[in-house]
Amino acid sequence: MSLDMKAAVFRGPEDIDIETVKRPTIDEDSIIVKVEACGICGSDIRNYHKGLRHGVKSQVMGHEIGGLVSEVGDHIKDEDFKVGQKVAIAPDVSCGKCYYCEHGFVNLCTSHRMLGTHWPGGFAQFIKIPDIVLKRGMVHKMPDGISFEEATLAEPLSSVITSQKEAPVQLGDTVLILGDGPIGCLHLEIARARGAFNIIMVGLNKLDLAKRFGPDLLIDVAKKDPVEEVLKYTDGLGADIAVCANPVASTQEQAVRAVRKRGKVILFGGLAKDDPMTRLNSNLIHYNELSIVGAFSYPAYMNKLALEVIKQRKISPEKYIDMVIPLEEIKKGFEAAEKGKALKVVIKPWLEKD
Repeated sequence: MSLDMKAAVFRGPEDIDIETVKRPTIDEDSIIVKVEACGICGSDIRNYHKGLRHGVKSQVMGHEIGGLVSEVGDHIKDEDFKVGQKVAIAPDVSCGKCYYCEHGFVNLCTSHRMLGTHWPGGFAQFIKIPDIVLKRGMVHKMPDGISFEEATLAEPLSSVITSQKEAPVQLGDTVLILGDGPIGCLHLEIARARGAFNIIMVGLNKLDLAKRFGPDLLIDVAKKDPVEEVLKYTDGLGADIAVCANPVASTQEQAVRAVRKRGKVILFGGLAKDDPMTRLNSNLIHYNELSIVGAFSYPAYMNKLALEVIKQRKISPEKYIDMVIPLEEIKKGFEAAEKGKALKVVIKPWLEKD
């Protein structure tokens, strides 16, 4: 068995190359997973251009992972993990000790860390899952009936389910989704599953891809004013809930103007770290009694629920994945996702390049 593997190593902004590196080695409290699929997330693309958090360099990114357990440490019990088991891996790791962890808000952990940033991630043929990640992270056995590629959707889906549960999106709601990427489409499907009657989507470069999910109204922001179109569609009332599902400040401003009185705006997509400021009409928030809420990450049980949602086909996983490519084409995958040529791109590290 070779002691080497292929990995996409990120050295710094717009500097990523396929390298032959040492395979991770097992220890008594860890497992080694053979990565069968790893999705490209919008944050991977942002990090590729801007850099990883805390200035981390020389790292393997990738955090939407499906794979096979290939080795287990001596202290790992069979009922927990065993060789040959299919697992889905999400990146978030909490400390379990801070104020937020003790109060059940592990996603807000003051020592929050991630696979793909603080530990090597899934853009490699193997990944080591150490003891702290097994105890405080999110590694779940894959349900029967879903593929490795489909399992990569569980990570972004977990955030979507959590934010709509907290909102909450309810039976009969009109939901406005600003963003036509994979996150926006997941919000569309979950809103529909929760009973929303009308779903409006606003987008730009992925509208043709988003059409496959059948929004009740699809607005091209390059051609029409989204606020005017939403108010026209709702007879001047506005949406019950607006989800800002992209990293664009102007959509947050539009959302405040497009919801009804006592409506809610979910700030789901984070803005660029070097330009995080936005301008919201505070008079509308004040006089219309609007609620503006943030949404970040999720607890581990939501990741497990997301896998079951995929198994139960409450979303349509086959509609998301437009490209499945080998590790060597990762830059091509970034470009396709960024330019709207593909809704979701999945890397298969063992796939041979043509």
